[in-house]
Amino acid sequence: MSRSVGRHTADPCPRCRVEAVRLGRPTTVGGREVVAYSCERCAHEWNRPVEDDVEIDDTIRVDLPEATLYGSVQQREGDRVQVRGPAGAWLLWVERWRVIVY
Repeated sequence: MSRSVGRHTADPCPRCRVEAVRLGRPTTVGGREVVAYSCERCAHEWNRPVEDDVEIDDTIRVDLPEATLYGSVQQREGDRVQVRGPAGAWLLWVERWRVIVY
C-alpha cells in the first residue's frame, strides 16, 4: 500500500515491500512503452505499462520530480495529458508516462 512522504507518494517494492519514492523512467520492453523502476535496497527491477487508455475525467496520480499530484484528466493530446487539480486548484500538462490511472 502506498503512503504519503512529504510531497511524494511512496510505493512498496514488489519483492522486499520496502516503501520508497521511485519516480521511474520511460523505456521500451518487447516493443511496448513501460515505466521502469528499481529498488535501492534489494536491487529488484520491475516495470509497469504506460497507460494507453487514459480517458477524460479519469482520476489519476502524476509522479513528478518535485511532487506527486492527484487530479482528473481534462484533455489528451498525443503523449501528453492535461490534469486538473481538486476543485480546479491548478491545471497542468504532463507526459502520459507519468500518469497512473486510479
